[in-house]
Amino acid sequence: MNTNYRQLTRSASNRMIAGVCAGLGEYLGIDPTIVRLLVILAFFTGFGGIAIVYLIMAIVVPEQTQAIQ
Repeated sequence: MNTNYRQLTRSASNRMIAGVCAGLGEYLGIDPTIVRLLVILAFFTGFGGIAIVYLIMAIVVPEQTQAIQ
C-alpha cells in the first residue's frame, strides 16, 4: 500500500496575501505566478466567485509548518 501523498497547504515562504496561490502552485508543480495570474484573470473576466473561493481556502487550508527550501 502506497502511503505517499501530498497535502495542500498555504505557503509560508512564498506568499503575497495568504499563501493560497503559492500553495496551489507547489501542489500542482507549476510556478505560483501562473496561478496568481489565472486567479486575477478569472476575477476580472466575470468569475467573481473566485474571491469567495480564495477567502474560503485562506481559512480552511492549513499553513505549512515548515518552509520547503
